[in-house]
Amino acid sequence: QVQLVESGGGLVQTGGSLRLSCAMSGRLFNVYVVAWYRQAPGKQRELVALRRRDESTNYADSVKGRFTISRDAAKETVYLQMNSLIPEDTGVYYCAAMDSGSGSYNYWGQGTQVTVSS
Repeated sequence: QVQLVESGGGLVQTGGSLRLSCAMSGRLFNVYVVAWYRQAPGKQRELVALRRRDESTNYADSVKGRFTISRDAAKETVYLQMNSLIPEDTGVYYCAAMDSGSGSYNYWGQGTQVTVSS
């Protein structure tokens, strides 16, 4: 099992920045992908960014150039640095992890709220 705990959400004005953290613990040796998803009120959960074990990354078009996903191996923590925030970035942000060979995310955190005021 893998446990994921998000933190770092909050209220920020348009143009501001936040850094989300996803602290990971448990059986991490088989984790291949770690991702950040978000869900806005009344909308489906969407992929924001992901990072594979080989350090390759992907981003949603809406956040390219503004968000950066990174990992601190020593702390077993994955970060999402969010800059130039806009109201459309508002939502609950979830950390998710996928085991090698799995076709879907096996583990999810509880989420952290991000609210961007206009």
